[in-house]
This record gives sequence, C-alpha cells and structure tokens, in this order.
Amino acid sequence: MPNTAELMAQKACEVMQYAYAPYSKYRVGACVQAEDGTMFVGCNVENISYGLTICAERSAITSLISAGKKKIKAIAIVGSGSELCTPCGACRQIIREFAAQDAPIYLCDPLTKKVVETTNIKNLLPLSFGPEHLENK
Repeated sequence: MPNTAELMAQKACEVMQYAYAPYSKYRVGACVQAEDGTMFVGCNVENISYGLTICAERSAITSLISAGKKKIKAIAIVGSGSELCTPCGACRQIIREFAAQDAPIYLCDPLTKKVVETTNIKNLLPLSFGPEHLENK
C-alpha cells in the first residue's frame, strides 16, 4: 500500500489527465490533503483570456474549502513538462493562506508518479505576508 505522499502523487497524476490546456499544452494536477486526511484534487483549466485560467493548486484548494475544510496538511503537484512543476506566485500565496509554513509540498514526476522533491511554502515564499499579520494582539 502506498504511503500518503505516494498516494497524493498518484492522485495528482491521475487528475492531470483531465486538465484543459489547449493553449499552453502544459497540464498540471494537484492533490491537497485536509487536516482530517481527506484528499481533494484539481487540474488546470485554461481560457483564451489567460487571466481567467485557474491553476491546479487553486482548483484543489477551492474544492477543499467548498467541502468545509480550512487547513491544508500537505499538497502534491505534478506538471506535464520535463522539469518539476512548482506553484506559480498566485498559488504560493493561496497555499500560504491555508497551509502551515512547514506543511509538505510534494513535487512529483509524471512518468514515475512518484515524489521527487519535498519542500514547503516557507521555502517557496520566504518573508511572506499571512493571516497572522492582521490579527489583533
């Protein structure tokens, strides 16, 4: 039986097949795990008006939120290119909103469907602005 990271990588690879990427031809899949272990997937959905495109990570996170969850325990990301796919700037900020700074972000290989590298949002978005900055203390 695969461990959680491997299962998330497999789910991200599976959903990547459903990406709608007629313009860039770059497919992305993501799987986010909520604190209770529930997993949600998403893929990128492009639009001729590029600004309306939604990334796989944000697609998965909005599914998590729509199910009443608020915290990301881990996230797996895979892209169809030859290099590891990392979240874009907008996705990094959204991940920062819902994940602990040390929550694992698994970067996956689409061919092997395995985790190749593990990082976190603290590494990907250093000196970031988050919800705690607005809390009244």
